[in-house]
Amino acid sequence: MRAGKNLRAGACIGAVMAMLGAFALPVSADEWPSRPVRIVSTFAAGGTADILARMMADHFSTAFKQQFFVETRAGAAGVIGVKSVIESPPDGYNLVVTNITHLVLAPISNPKLGYDPFRDLTNIGYIGGSPMVFSVNAKSGIKNIKEFVAWAKRSERPLTYSSSGVGSSGHLVAETFALMAGIKIEHVPYKGASQGLADLAGGHIAFATQTVSSTAALMRGGTLTGLAHTAKERLPDFPNLPTLKEEGYDLVATIWFSLSGPAGLPRSIAQKINQEMIRAIQKPETQQRFRNDGLLAETMTMEELRAFIEAEQKRYKPALERAGLIGKAS
Repeated sequence: MRAGKNLRAGACIGAVMAMLGAFALPVSADEWPSRPVRIVSTFAAGGTADILARMMADHFSTAFKQQFFVETRAGAAGVIGVKSVIESPPDGYNLVVTNITHLVLAPISNPKLGYDPFRDLTNIGYIGGSPMVFSVNAKSGIKNIKEFVAWAKRSERPLTYSSSGVGSSGHLVAETFALMAGIKIEHVPYKGASQGLADLAGGHIAFATQTVSSTAALMRGGTLTGLAHTAKERLPDFPNLPTLKEEGYDLVATIWFSLSGPAGLPRSIAQKINQEMIRAIQKPETQQRFRNDGLLAETMTMEELRAFIEAEQKRYKPALERAGLIGKAS
């Protein structure tokens, strides 16, 4: 009887050890992906992050012959979605579209953010960037930045504006411009570009600072008027839209997007994803789509992306300090 108990106990211990051993084994790039992969979009549907997440998911699904699906986790300028992936297993089945806010602006401006962009994430590859555009409701009659500044100075109240959250690129750009122009503005943060732009179209706020890609359809449709954008030079598909620099304001900024996973993601898997990202971005149809949406396409290795993020952190810290945004991000 005792021998039978010992055999059963040994079998149980063996099963537990086998399970633990299975969990301890590194994920093989040859076996990945063997089930659907989640890509978190950190802003509301319809914005640039959502568009890029779906583009990547479509390409990956074909390239890897496995389903890649997009899950929207908006809120706190996208930080909620990023943290949901940080807390997931590093097995290649949870990815997130990150951007300058998550990897540069929020970590600098919010000491209580709760994660480090290098320690807690595996930053896989760069997708593309979009300048920010100042836009107003077409019914306002404002046609350019000069008229906009004059309007703001005449107003008895600060002009309200939307961005994709406290500490986001749109927030930083608007506040920096307000300091340069000597105008008063009031921030109204949203979970994503589409909601803020809808309120601008409805006349509930005065202007918006969102990406060109998020604003393009409403500008082309005549609902919103684009005043100027933050790229270094005019965009080929928006030749009549001037840069802020042309208008006399030395403000150049791009909100860029990348793909990340949790810390500890096996390099073999991260490299496979990076290589397919580069293939996806280099496709002629992707290049044309990016141009149409005012996106600037660029590819980077994992090492190049890390160096780029570090350079952006050094660049934006003084700007955040000047704008008084250190410690204000939520």
